[in-house]
Amino acid sequence: STLENPANLPDIRIMIELEDFCEDIIGKAMRGMSITPPQLSTLSGVGEEHIKALLEGTFNEEAARAIAPHLALSANALVSCGKSMWRPDPVNIEGLKIFNTPWRNMRVNAFVLWDPNSRQAAAFDTGADSGEMIDFLEKKGLTLEAVYLTHTHGDHIADLDRLLDAFSQPPVYVSEHEPLQDTIAISAGHSAKIGGLTLETRLTHGHSKGGHTYVVNGLARPVAIVGDALFAGSMGGGMVSYSNALETNRQQIFTLANDTIVCPGHGPMSSVGEEKQHNPFYPEFKTN
Repeated sequence: STLENPANLPDIRIMIELEDFCEDIIGKAMRGMSITPPQLSTLSGVGEEHIKALLEGTFNEEAARAIAPHLALSANALVSCGKSMWRPDPVNIEGLKIFNTPWRNMRVNAFVLWDPNSRQAAAFDTGADSGEMIDFLEKKGLTLEAVYLTHTHGDHIADLDRLLDAFSQPPVYVSEHEPLQDTIAISAGHSAKIGGLTLETRLTHGHSKGGHTYVVNGLARPVAIVGDALFAGSMGGGMVSYSNALETNRQQIFTLANDTIVCPGHGPMSSVGEEKQHNPFYPEFKTN
């Protein structure tokens, strides 16, 4: 595991594990493509018992390589995941802070971005508990100008009211495809400023009806807050449309500069360049 310190606070270190294992990736691809274990066995020549073992967490490289092309997955990246050979480089830039809070049997992320000069800030989702976010904003002397929601699944907006009450009800922006009471509906192409930073809204739907990715420029590196559209080495899965989830990620996230920081709804931060090389769902970008 890698220790990350994106808080810019030397005495606080956050260790966030990868969200998905090899079996999660295989399962998401099979569900998304509506392929059953017997069907995958016929396509790949891998025994059904070996496929079921993979889905239960018993890794077998030969079986994984054999099924990968039939699920449109990168075999090398899938094997790398199965062998726990990769995790993203740690991220630590001034103006970006991750919050990782427990929600049922998982953990969920929320983020604060701010202009170090003007001290103006925006929050992206709340996670399960906004307490640490509230404390951070107050201790850093930041002004919370707005809250942007990547999507409206419960784990991402669970503590929204508490955050708003703490900062005199700043405006909340959400996709027009996922309307929420007392919020401002926006569409792809919406732009804004956070002090000297610029924000652009992109539609990355498929996991949810109106998933938004927010691209922020003006810090040391570009930042993309992607919600559950993309995880480090995986993706949120197509709960609404698997094909749309894949395609909008390709169009709206993978077209960003390679050094763009990817801030996902679960798991550690990564970068567009790292996802091109290590995310099994996008084999077309692999160089090996």
